[in-house]
Amino acid sequence: MQPSPMNSATRQDALEALSGTTPEDPLDVLVVGGGVVGAAAAFDASTRGLRVGLIEARDLAQGTSSRSSKLVHGGLRYLQMLDFKLVAEALRERNLMMTRTAPHLVKGLPFVFPFEHRVADRAFIGSGVTLYDGLSTAASALGNGLKSVFSSAGRAPLHRHMSRKGLQKRFPGLDGEKFVGALEYFDAQVDDARLVMTLARSAASLGAHVAVRTEVTEYLRHTHDGEDEVIGVVLLDRETGVEHTVYARETIMAAGVWTGEQEKLAHAEAQDGSGPALKVLASKGIHITVPKDRIPAQEHVGVITQTEKSVLFIIPMGDYWSVGTTDTAWHEPVDVPAPNADDIAYVLEHANAVLQTDLTTDDVIATWAGLRPLLQPVDADGASSSKVSREHTVMRMAPGLSAVAGGKLTTYRSMAQDAVDFAIAEHYRDRASLTEHLPLLGAQGYGEWTGRADDIAVEYNFSPKTVQRLLGRYGSLLAEVLDLIDQRPELGEPVPGAAGYLGVEYVYAARYEGAVHLEDLLERRTRLFHEVSDRGLEASVHVAALVAEELGWDEERVDYERRAYTSYVEAYLAAECSSSDSEAAELMRRALPVQQTLKTS
Repeated sequence: MQPSPMNSATRQDALEALSGTTPEDPLDVLVVGGGVVGAAAAFDASTRGLRVGLIEARDLAQGTSSRSSKLVHGGLRYLQMLDFKLVAEALRERNLMMTRTAPHLVKGLPFVFPFEHRVADRAFIGSGVTLYDGLSTAASALGNGLKSVFSSAGRAPLHRHMSRKGLQKRFPGLDGEKFVGALEYFDAQVDDARLVMTLARSAASLGAHVAVRTEVTEYLRHTHDGEDEVIGVVLLDRETGVEHTVYARETIMAAGVWTGEQEKLAHAEAQDGSGPALKVLASKGIHITVPKDRIPAQEHVGVITQTEKSVLFIIPMGDYWSVGTTDTAWHEPVDVPAPNADDIAYVLEHANAVLQTDLTTDDVIATWAGLRPLLQPVDADGASSSKVSREHTVMRMAPGLSAVAGGKLTTYRSMAQDAVDFAIAEHYRDRASLTEHLPLLGAQGYGEWTGRADDIAVEYNFSPKTVQRLLGRYGSLLAEVLDLIDQRPELGEPVPGAAGYLGVEYVYAARYEGAVHLEDLLERRTRLFHEVSDRGLEASVHVAALVAEELGWDEERVDYERRAYTSYVEAYLAAECSSSDSEAAELMRRALPVQQTLKTS
């Protein structure tokens, strides 16, 4: 698989290829939705040698897939629900990513689970984690995985118990009076938006036509042998206003929390105006970020505890901690999720309940809010979102149209494989998925590049920390990044106000990673929006200047991008001070027309 760029030129090429399809010469598979499952489905279908299109109304991962806890994990709490199948599947997928398909992106992370009761907690929680380890070991044996974190004895690290003294040494920021000990076990973390972009780029490298900022406005239908079948879609290019007609043998709807909206659109043209109902419940989870020095701990260890509504994670992420999460039903439009003041207060309260010293709102650098797409049983309208299944479902919506929904970030690959298997069963019965064995871009040769880390640091005058961060973002694709620095050495310098990100990372994102707007660069190609208190406003001036030539921006477009990003930041900051979801959503909604007006002015 040879890496190919994603940029404005390849986007236009993709739109032309999509528009060139006909009823007689359609795509084999068209995927609607550029989140983790949609991007993975496009990659999966491409590995089977199929002619594939991937379309996304916004940016890649702009919805739920960039706003998760950024963990790749089996889900300890699902053991309490006796959902052994889901946990076993998730652990198998976790191990696969860490060892074969994405070792540059997915890294092991130990967690401590503190105890308040010496005997009862050790027995209860310990038995659960023992089962967790057992499922992980079985998954590793089946998949020949977890080599990167195997001990010399040839097995994955198992959990271990800690005394009060041991816990205080391992994580001194926890309340030493409250906790009598802890248990430490292992999971993993990932930059979720980066995973999605890498999946999409991997699909493009296998020939998939990837077009972001393209919105489905109509599902095309044709009556064949008395059946009303979907044969394609009409797209609106949100950048130009131009419509495109795309034909496909099979269309896969991977819309996450937008499933309901897409389902209504798909059935609007049905003869009886109805169709199968795939109900997806949106559950909001928020996170805050705080400076690393506010919570003392040994390097690279997280905390997990349970709350009455969800799970509390304290996760190391570079120079800051991510703290979350919540689990509350979201009844507002799904395109404008944001935390409100009560959400932030809730997370602070529960973090302070376990920490030695209290955090305040002054410690909060930034926040994010994501909506979990949870499958809702037909007879469970009144169910709490925390009790709704995280397992996924693939459903035939109409001949030629299927949908996949539910699941979790960790199981994205198996969800995508199931969706493609289901969609192409009639047309391509002998096309097996290769995604269990095929590494994503940047994974092949990653180990060789890690062996060169010291030499890279010396040659480019980088700190060891910077080199490790770059390897974790690009893997073996770091060669392309360093080539840009060789051509323009000034790109190897940090961008002012950008928390250590280098100029080359933004230029690379514009040239190779499909970024279209300033927001894409500052919130998803990098995580700057969540890493600095001004949400990247200072850096936005420099970043816009860096990428202007790459993206073909004139002075007027640069001015638009900066104003649009400023309006987004201001709306988000106001939402964080709001008193309710409805107020937060309204503040975010007001920023959308402002951005559109700026763009078309």
